[in-house]
Amino acid sequence: MQKNKPRGLTRHGIQKYSQSHYITKESDCQVSNLSGKEAQAIETLKLFEPQTEPYYLCYSGGKDSDVIRILAALAGVKHDIVHNLTTVDVPETVYYVRSIPNVIISKPEKSMWKLIPEKGMPPTRLVRYCCEELKERGGKGRVKITGVRWAESRNRAESAGLIKIIGKPVSTQKTAAELGADYRVNRHGGLVMNDDNDEARRVVERCYRTTSSMINPIVDWTDSEVWEFLRHYGCESNPLYQCGRKRVGCIGCPMQGGNRMKSEFARYPKYRLNYVRAFDRMLETRNKKGLDNRVFWTSGESVMRWWVGDDPRQITFDDL
Repeated sequence: MQKNKPRGLTRHGIQKYSQSHYITKESDCQVSNLSGKEAQAIETLKLFEPQTEPYYLCYSGGKDSDVIRILAALAGVKHDIVHNLTTVDVPETVYYVRSIPNVIISKPEKSMWKLIPEKGMPPTRLVRYCCEELKERGGKGRVKITGVRWAESRNRAESAGLIKIIGKPVSTQKTAAELGADYRVNRHGGLVMNDDNDEARRVVERCYRTTSSMINPIVDWTDSEVWEFLRHYGCESNPLYQCGRKRVGCIGCPMQGGNRMKSEFARYPKYRLNYVRAFDRMLETRNKKGLDNRVFWTSGESVMRWWVGDDPRQITFDDL
């Protein structure tokens, strides 16, 4: 793709034309692998566009969701841009999301500080109730656009595809077979399709009302292609990337490892304090239920040390 920024574009990659329309300078990109992927992603979004309501575009405020946001505008498909507040979002991300035109910001029914005492344990790599309750909620009965990519993790490389349908596995597989769609089933029971054809489109049309149906138009994009695309369309994306961050997520996410968690808590000490207070309430709840807190879970602070890996007396889930 040409490196020059198209004229008329804002730092968000698209220029507001009216309340519901965007304009962009027609791309004069050279023929390349990325320009081919861009064209294919746009055609995919057009093919699977719901006829009765807009797409539900899952917008996290990260680089991948900026790409799908711009692609949806380029494709001219109707879409609602929805951001799920988690209550443990990095402040810079919250400010950035608020700066994006037409974003619908959805607040959760319960904050992280209420979920931790209710669940009786901190979120962990294996028990990520926070994702289900806070990050991945919403869009039920809608066709969703996500920025999931194979390059992000081994798990996503195995479980994701151009189209992914979760829920009612027996009926969805039966429908796919009846319509002659080429599909596979991932280890979580989700139906995955990698063809943007009429058969796959009909499967989505038949199933999306009762399942979680996701269109992943950049599933095969690399990190470098994501950044090249954003540069071309003049999108600076989340300012955290300019601070050296490779990924943008929640404060205290256990998937990033203990060292990164401690680094974040040093930068955002109020969030650390809120976690410790939530752990204190969690221990009170466990005591009332007669659950064993073990000798070293004596306070919210001790739980915090265990959580970030500073306590050598680590326990297993069987202990909980």
